[in-house]
Amino acid sequence: MLNTVYRLVVPRRIETAIVDTAIAPNSLVVRPTHLSICHADQRYYQGLRSPEVLAQKLPMALVHEAHGIVVHDGSNSFVPGQRVVLVPNLPFEEDEVIAENYLRSSLFRSSSADGFMQELVVTSAERAVALPEGIDLDVASFTELVSVAMHAIDRFDATAHSRRDTIGVWGNGNMGFIVALLLRTRFPNAAIHVFGKNADSLSEFTFATGTHLISAIPNGLTVDHVFECVGGPGSADAIEQAIGMVQPEGTFGLLGVSENPVPVNTRMVLEKGLRLIGTSRSGVEDFRRTIDLFRDRPEVPMRLARLVGGVHEIRDGGDIAAAFDADRTLRFGKTVLHWLV
Repeated sequence: MLNTVYRLVVPRRIETAIVDTAIAPNSLVVRPTHLSICHADQRYYQGLRSPEVLAQKLPMALVHEAHGIVVHDGSNSFVPGQRVVLVPNLPFEEDEVIAENYLRSSLFRSSSADGFMQELVVTSAERAVALPEGIDLDVASFTELVSVAMHAIDRFDATAHSRRDTIGVWGNGNMGFIVALLLRTRFPNAAIHVFGKNADSLSEFTFATGTHLISAIPNGLTVDHVFECVGGPGSADAIEQAIGMVQPEGTFGLLGVSENPVPVNTRMVLEKGLRLIGTSRSGVEDFRRTIDLFRDRPEVPMRLARLVGGVHEIRDGGDIAAAFDADRTLRFGKTVLHWLV
C-alpha cells in the first residue's frame, strides 16, 4: 500500500514521503483524524535535542497522541468506520515482571518509529482501543497523555503507604493538571495541593483543594506524597522543594522529563525514607483504563476540555509548521490538529 508520511527531516522542515507499507493479513489500518502536539514533538521540531540524537532519529514522522477512523481490520476486532485511539508503544516481547513501556526492546512512535503524522497508520488491533460514542474528539486526541498520568497513579496506588490525607502536585502545566484531576477522582477524600510558578495557569485548577505559588507557600504546609510534573530546568528546584515538604516515608512520583541530569538531595531522601518512582509512557492496559474512566466519569473529559488550547486544521506542510509555531507560544493547554491531509 502506498502511504504518505509527513517526516521531520531537519529541525523545522517537514517533507512528504511516499512509502510502500506492507499490510499483513491481520493488520489494522487507521486514518488519523485528530492529533495533539506533545513537548517531546516540539523538542524534535525546534532542534532542541542534541545533534547526536537528531542525527540518529531523523527523518521521522512526529506525534504520538492521536485517534482516527478504522479503514480496514484483518483481525475483525474492529469494523470500518469505528473510531479508535492509537497506542504508540510497540512491544515485541512480553515479560511477566517488566511492563511493555519499560522493555528496552519496545519501539515508540515519534521517538524510535514513525509517529502518527501519516495519511494512514498500519498497526495491529492490539495497538488500538475503541473510543466511546459522544466523547469530545479534541479531548480524545490527547488520551495518550492522560494514560501516562493513569499509569503513574496506578503505580503510586500499588506502592504508597495508606496515609494519603494530603497529596502535592508540583507543576502547573498540562501533566500537572491531568495528574491533579485524576488524583481528585481516585482519592476524593484527599486534599490535593498544586504548586506552580504561574498564577494564571494555577487558576485553572478549580478542582484542587489549594493552589500555591512556589514563592509563597503557607508556613507549616506538608504533604504525605508528591507528584513532580515540572521537568526541564525547573525540575531541580521543584524536587528540592518537594523533598523539604513531604512527610517521612512518602512516595515521590517523578513524571517531569529533563534533557540534562537533575541533582537530587539524596541525604534527605535517605533521612526521610522516601520512595522515588519514575514513570515513562504507558501501555495498552493504561489506555483501556483511561477510556473506561472517560466512559464512567464523564465529568473527567469535561474538565479536560480546559486543556484544548488551540485547534488547527492541517492540509499541508505549511499548516503543520504554523501549528507547531503556535503551540510553542501557548501559555496553557494542548494544541490539537484536525488532520485533513
